[in-house]
Amino acid sequence: MARSRLKARLPIAVMAATALMGTVAAAGTPGTGTPDDRRPAAVRVPAPDRPTIRYTEYGIPHIIASTMEGLGEGYGYAAAKDNICTLADTYLMVNAQRSRYLGPDGRASPGQNQNSTSNLNSDLYFQRMNDNRVVERLLDQPAPNGPEPEVKEGIRGYVRGYNRYLAETGVNNLSDPACRGAAWVRPITELDVYRHAHAEIVMGSADPLLDGEVTAAPPGAPGAAPSPAAAPAVSPEETAAKIREAMAASRQQGSMGSNALAVGSQGVAPGTGTSMLLANPHFPWQGKNRMWQSQLTIPGRINVSGASLLGLPAVNIGHTDDVAWSHTVATVAPFGLFDVQVDPLHPTSYLVDGGWQQMTSQQVGVDVLQPDGSVGRVTRTLWSTRYGPITTSVLGVALPWVVSAHAVRDANMDNLRALNTWFHLDQAKDVGDVVSTLETTQGVPFFNTVASDRKGNALYADIQAAPNITDAHAQSCLTLTGQVLFNQQLRLPNVPPVSVFDGKRSECDWPNDPNAVAPGLLDPHKQPRLIRSDFVGNANDSPWLANPEQPLSFPRVMGDSAAPRSLRTQELVLTAQNRISGSDGLPGRGFTPETMRQLLFADGSRAADLALDATVTTCRSQPFGLVLVDGNLVDVSEACPVLAAWNHKYTADSRGSWLFENLWYLLTNGQAIEKLPWRVPFDPKDPVHTPNSLDPGSSAVRDALGRAVLALRKAGVPLNAPLSDVQRITRNAERIPIHGAIHELGVLNVVTPGTVDGKLDITFGSSFVQETRFTADGPPQAASLLAYSQSANPNSPHYSDQTRLFSAGQWVTERYTEEQIAASPALEIKVLD
Repeated sequence: MARSRLKARLPIAVMAATALMGTVAAAGTPGTGTPDDRRPAAVRVPAPDRPTIRYTEYGIPHIIASTMEGLGEGYGYAAAKDNICTLADTYLMVNAQRSRYLGPDGRASPGQNQNSTSNLNSDLYFQRMNDNRVVERLLDQPAPNGPEPEVKEGIRGYVRGYNRYLAETGVNNLSDPACRGAAWVRPITELDVYRHAHAEIVMGSADPLLDGEVTAAPPGAPGAAPSPAAAPAVSPEETAAKIREAMAASRQQGSMGSNALAVGSQGVAPGTGTSMLLANPHFPWQGKNRMWQSQLTIPGRINVSGASLLGLPAVNIGHTDDVAWSHTVATVAPFGLFDVQVDPLHPTSYLVDGGWQQMTSQQVGVDVLQPDGSVGRVTRTLWSTRYGPITTSVLGVALPWVVSAHAVRDANMDNLRALNTWFHLDQAKDVGDVVSTLETTQGVPFFNTVASDRKGNALYADIQAAPNITDAHAQSCLTLTGQVLFNQQLRLPNVPPVSVFDGKRSECDWPNDPNAVAPGLLDPHKQPRLIRSDFVGNANDSPWLANPEQPLSFPRVMGDSAAPRSLRTQELVLTAQNRISGSDGLPGRGFTPETMRQLLFADGSRAADLALDATVTTCRSQPFGLVLVDGNLVDVSEACPVLAAWNHKYTADSRGSWLFENLWYLLTNGQAIEKLPWRVPFDPKDPVHTPNSLDPGSSAVRDALGRAVLALRKAGVPLNAPLSDVQRITRNAERIPIHGAIHELGVLNVVTPGTVDGKLDITFGSSFVQETRFTADGPPQAASLLAYSQSANPNSPHYSDQTRLFSAGQWVTERYTEEQIAASPALEIKVLD
């Protein structure tokens, strides 16, 4: 789908120039979503003999049926009604037909990042999997490796519901102009849905490796990269550093992340309940990784409410009657590399255990739309080894195929188990059920799980499809590059330890563990988990400090320990500790629903808490208020009172926040937090409070200040401009202010600006947020918000309604029980006869 062309993380002040070109349209006064208790709860709820969709405020569907197939049918119909163009575009991608209909040079988003590769490379990647019948082979397997029978029923129903909506509406009558009348919008099959699910599961490997896999060619072959013989040699340390830096940049530029906080019985305010959970995934605001909210009910059997990645007929993040859970992106690399020595005269031969083996070649062809409108064919030869496909780059970092080549093994390539995982999570009754599901399915791909239950427990678990790389195996098998890349202590944000093993030794392949669900996976019982009654949380750091009172130990493949935490992790942990102890200046102690929501939408910045005073001192100490930037004197004196008066927050009305965001972005420049000019270095004995005390005499701080002031002036942005003047998104003709900030600032409400079709927009950040509270009895009480609203269709009434709520910091009170649904003043009922 060619709706959006995104470019994330432009210099922030430059993007602001676009933002200031429009005038904010009147957004009206959004409602809070609070139920109207005066309305009689007498609206009849149809019996679920046929799938029934009850729509309440903001277009949220409550789907009820008597079977899994009926539940899937309702989900498919409602999802297609809101987002058929986004879904059709996804099915086009996984069937390797983007080049056929949209041309080879357009951009595709098979991984976590937006528009991360060309249509042609995306098609070649998926066509190879389709030719190899990867998904079909998994479907033929019994559970747990294949989908359980009821999962298959749900997907069968989803296909019927999607196709029913399309047949009722007609391609030429779709209201969304992005695909109205498009030849590539068609009825779907069950295989389309499974291919989509599999694409979501492997996306943690697709971003870094896809381009290198589909362009890899042996030396001398047509299209092969030029020989690097004349280029200066690159050391293992340099290669490892480049890969880590590229992965850090990729995760910052339109990728995914999350916060999650679970509070147990000792963490809630007295009289409030037994536990609470805050779910705050940071997902893309456009494309196939949009989330979509629903409630799914089979009376007496399943009742689950929350959100899922669009097109997956289950709730991925949400709550049942008794347990709530969320996921955060983990610090496990779901793939590993194998360095195989090749024969210089025959570079498709590689050495294993003293003998030569032949790589496998595969001709992969896709249809391509030509400039004259005709359709041609592009064919490439792709190569594989016993370990997996050959790649010649990782996120653009070259891995030359000369003396050796690099093969890829993906822990999720044979994973459809995630569908079973979410099917069982949707029926969980306590955190014990959550742990059991994670261990027995081992289907979670590159995610942590954070949960709370009615019994007062708070759970953190990093139990997933992790490569079976124990510390001893890594020590025995890592190459020189692998040693630096896997063990490197220089910490870059959210970058997992990537292994590069010696492919000359078959013993270095990932060994099989009898306790793991599938070959090559780490024993789930060796993966970290923690259950407490106060709190646990994660903000995309490793499992080490899920709760600082009980640091966890785990194999290095799961992430680092005794290393600096991100500023976002510090903010999450400190806020939780201070609220539970009552030392945050607010009345009482422990969390209430109000303070849990405030945790997120206070928009406080840990970076400002640590560095703003020193930055003001730097500003005030400049002779005559002047800073030298690239040979030019910049007057920064105006910035000093602006920064001094700023309240450390990224609320819409905050003044000085945009100036500090530019300054911090320029100061950090993607480097590890401990590399900034701190006077107090990191101390593993005090990881939540160190490093601290920014050096006001640092030339780096002075230079960043001068460059930030210069950038805002060039963009025409006043230094004291409120955030609402510069950080907005366009929804039709309306410009909606968005609060929050980039994650480097230690703001929990992550919002990452970029451009869409030349206009300032949000590329990723807080998407579906949900606060859930359990009491000793009675239904769960929850509030939620889908930041970008339910539909990507600009003609939908639910294209921007929740976005206005997000802008105003308001939440939607959840309707969960039949009485609450029936009492909705916006209730609309659709029975799929």
